This record gives sequence, structure tokens and C-alpha cells, in this order.
Amino acid sequence: MTASEGIKKHSYTIPCASRFRDEVSTLAEAKGCNVADLARSVVLVVPRNVIEGAKDPGEPARDDRETVILKSGRSAGKPWRRKPRLQVRMSPGYAVETIRKALGLAMSIERGHMNVDVESQQAIDNASMEHEAQQNLLRETHEELERIRSVVQELHFELLPHGVHTREQALYVLGFAPGSQPNVSELRMRFRRLATIYHPDGQDGSHQRMSQLNAAMEMLRTGGGY
Repeated sequence: MTASEGIKKHSYTIPCASRFRDEVSTLAEAKGCNVADLARSVVLVVPRNVIEGAKDPGEPARDDRETVILKSGRSAGKPWRRKPRLQVRMSPGYAVETIRKALGLAMSIERGHMNVDVESQQAIDNASMEHEAQQNLLRETHEELERIRSVVQELHFELLPHGVHTREQALYVLGFAPGSQPNVSELRMRFRRLATIYHPDGQDGSHQRMSQLNAAMEMLRTGGGY
């Protein structure tokens, strides 16, 4: 079973003028397809906004009716006057007006009143995809900047005016709680994280903070027996 065969089709009743019905049916026959194929070819190639903006061929006039013979029920065999219509089997989700407009566009294309530039449409689609990719990249960049800012705010420390001289001061500079006992892995991880932020070559770099980071790390490393 192909993908298209696996899609459940919906039967649409498309009220339309008798003349329009006959012209569409004739075009489908000339192309060796059915009316649904005509509608599908348009909705697959022509942008949806173009279809929606097209003129609706409209429903039949009040005096435009066709006579059919009922085939079932208690009224079987009796004539019945109804609106002219086209029966179209397509994927569900389309409005009747959209399908009727699509068939109208198929007629316009056949008559040479409208051209469909598939390559131009592909270029538009590619440009749209590229724009979306750029927007995603900008969003990801913005999110990364916000993450970095939050990290900087979380780990920011005020410079100690007289430098790092005690264990508590060293813990403060590296962002640990007073009295905590960070192990060597925690110390190295925190130092690298802060050094990435405060290295003099970085955007938020600071010679003074980097110097106090080095001093704090040295004190905790040697004083803690690491």
C-alpha cells in the first residue's frame, strides 16, 4: 500500500453552476483524469493564499437545477430537482469553497488566463525555510546569551578590597557556601566555569577577579590537601 492509498478520502459535494460542472468534467475527461485529480493538482502546486484569494465560481442560480431519478427509498424511480454538483473524493480538511476555487483555477490555467511558475514557488518555499532557520538560530543565540547572563549573575562576586587571605574568602570567591568542603573535582569545575567568564580575554573579563580566582583556588587546593 502506498502513502496516498493509506490516506482516508472524504467525499465532497460541490454545488456549482451546470455550465461550470460540464466544463470541469470535460476538462478532466480530456486530461484522462477525474475531477478530484484536477483539484488535487491545483492545491498541491498553487500556494494556498492564491487559491483562497481567487474568485469563487459560486453556487448555481436559483433557476439552475438538474433532474435526477431517485434510486432508493420509497420514492425510488421518481424524478427530483436539485442543485447541479460535482462529487470529489479528496483528503479531508478542505472547505467546499476552496475545492470549487481550485477547480476554477484549473480552468483558468487551461485557458491560459493564469500561469503557474513552479520554480518560482519553490524559490519562495526555500526562502521561507531559510528565514525560519535564521529565526531559529537567532532564538537559540538569544537563549544562550540569556543562559550566560544568568550564570554570570549567579556566580558574580564583589572584589575583596584586600585580596584573598582566609578560607572563607576563598569559598566566597569561588561561589561556595561558608563552611562547605568542596572536593577537588568540584573546585576544578567551579574554577573553570568562573575562569571562562572572568578571563581577561573574555567579554566579561577582569584582571582583578581572575587574580582573586587564582588566589582562592590556590588557597583551597593547598590548604585542603588537594
